[in-house]
Amino acid sequence: MNALARLQEVVGKLPAMSEPPQSDRLVPPTGFTALLTTFTAGAMAFLAVFTLALSLATGRVADRWANELSQSSTIRISAPAEEMEAQTSAVLQVLETTSGVAFARVLGNEEQRVLLEPWFGADLPLDDLPIPRLIEVIEEEDGYDPEGLRLRLSAEAPGAFLDDHTRWRRPLVSAANSLRMLGWTALVLIGLSMAAMVTLAARAALAANAQVIRVTRLVGARDTYIASAFVRRFTLRAFYGSLLGAALAMIIVAFLPEPSDRDAFLTGIGFRGWSWILPLLIPPFCAIVAFLATRRAAFRTLNEVT
Repeated sequence: MNALARLQEVVGKLPAMSEPPQSDRLVPPTGFTALLTTFTAGAMAFLAVFTLALSLATGRVADRWANELSQSSTIRISAPAEEMEAQTSAVLQVLETTSGVAFARVLGNEEQRVLLEPWFGADLPLDDLPIPRLIEVIEEEDGYDPEGLRLRLSAEAPGAFLDDHTRWRRPLVSAANSLRMLGWTALVLIGLSMAAMVTLAARAALAANAQVIRVTRLVGARDTYIASAFVRRFTLRAFYGSLLGAALAMIIVAFLPEPSDRDAFLTGIGFRGWSWILPLLIPPFCAIVAFLATRRAAFRTLNEVT
């Protein structure tokens, strides 16, 4: 009886059947499939915004680490106490005549104490320990020849060792880039998961209305007309659900702590400048995914309904 009642409602408006809003009467406006589609789209959009924010944050971290470490080097001088000053002066003279070196300075005891404090504590007696002398080297934009500088240092100051941070920079940048790639992969999986859930919801709705579909075909409705009803309704549900989920996620991201010098990676997750446009693209993207998934599921299911 429910199917016949719905059929009478549709048949009563057959002259206007070419108008898209009338075809929506074939799709139940509420129910399990409606809630499933809206909730799935909202949840996936919510997760997509945070995944996108994390990907952008790791990209900024990778760029910052690469820039900071690529423009600086460290020279460590390990020599007897009576030769420390002489070798330090020799290293500074070599750096003054090295092409590509913009600035060089000797780190003081207090600065070295701060560097060693995380490993040895705040009460480290630097005066009683044979701590190497550290010289910070700032490069020019074009940089310098590290191998040539090492040869000159070995001749002028045998206790000097050049660390151009290559062994530190590459693993850090590689790890950050891997996290960024993982984030983009997660976005793809979120899109595929949403497509799968919308497909299941659409097929369930089509199966539940199989009797209405059979009788509607008898009065002349084509599969394109029937499918358009489900495609339009499920696309709108996915769009509105993803719009709500994305908006909620953007509000939460906006209130996340700002980046700090101490733990920028943990507090720098968010959007900066033009990147705020990217989460606005998620609802239209979810609508496109729902459109394609529902269209494919609708025609496949209609071919199975006889």
